[in-house]
Amino acid sequence: MYRNRLLAIALILVLLISLTACATEETPPLEEQKVKAKDEEIAQLQEENKKLKDRINELEKENKSLLSRSIDVIELIKEKDMKGLSEFVHPTKGLRFSPYAYVDVEKDQVFTKEEVAKLGEDTKTYTWGNYDGSGEPIDLNFNDYYDRFIYDEDFANPHIIGNNTIIGEGNTINNISEVYSEGHFIELHFTGIEQQYEGMDWRSLILVFEQYEGQWYLVGIVHNEWTI
Repeated sequence: MYRNRLLAIALILVLLISLTACATEETPPLEEQKVKAKDEEIAQLQEENKKLKDRINELEKENKSLLSRSIDVIELIKEKDMKGLSEFVHPTKGLRFSPYAYVDVEKDQVFTKEEVAKLGEDTKTYTWGNYDGSGEPIDLNFNDYYDRFIYDEDFANPHIIGNNTIIGEGNTINNISEVYSEGHFIELHFTGIEQQYEGMDWRSLILVFEQYEGQWYLVGIVHNEWTI
């Protein structure tokens, strides 16, 4: 009887040892589980990092392309080569001219690519908006508008270049980001012209671009200066 009890206890112990061994083989130890979880977390972070690097490279390529086109555009503007400039004008939206930083979608003049090409010879008087301060209408032909509200300074050689960043700020609301919500702008800025004015005579010319079929096109030329 006693011998039978010992045999039963021995069998139970053997069974328990066997079950423990099976459990050890089937379930990794806690440390191994932690290591596996960490490896999975690292792999996920590496994948996210790769995606971020790819996106950064993509944005760098876009910026290089945009800055390159901006240089081409400002050189054409400097030379008043309107036919050459027209090749950069947005095919469907055309080109809007804004005399101040507040883009007035109701009053600002907008020209198609074909119209831009002929602006240099256009003697017609247009109303481009209203003068700051007096509120009088800006009634000028294109060449006079160009001298006053486009290339009134040598913007091909600015003091500062802003890449989608507003530099010149005055009393006029700058709504470029709202009007051109899908666009990207390059600001060519002079911090001041004459020392006696202590920077109050700053000037900016802002080139606004939007993409169309994978290419950047000019949709806006915005002049900016100190306003009352």
